[in-house]
Amino acid sequence: MADKFLDGLKVLVLEDEFLIAMDVEELCREHGARDVVIMRHLGELAGAQLGVHQFNLAIVDVRLGGETTFDFARELTSQAIPFVFATGYSESEVLFEMFPGVAVVSKPYVGSTLIEAVRAAIIARPVSGRA
Repeated sequence: MADKFLDGLKVLVLEDEFLIAMDVEELCREHGARDVVIMRHLGELAGAQLGVHQFNLAIVDVRLGGETTFDFARELTSQAIPFVFATGYSESEVLFEMFPGVAVVSKPYVGSTLIEAVRAAIIARPVSGRA
């Protein structure tokens, strides 16, 4: 039985690879997430009028359809919402300089590695607005 440390949380998954997004959704639900929203393009956030404040946690790919998610990650940081990067761009020096302390999980990754990074992000920046 999985540890339910995500119990009641609403998680945003920004991932443009469908199968990876589905795996991440399943992992989050296994650990108790109340709701998991998958978005494959940054424009979906604006189109759905969803702001970062509606989520307790985010798992973010660095590039979605050729567009970086850096501005979105800055917004998460400014709102004190815990997040991790799950990306194939894990070697980027810029990423570590721009977001010190944010975990970067390299693709391809094992689910347990991602979940431990998420747990660490929540410990470092406790979740507010738990359901």
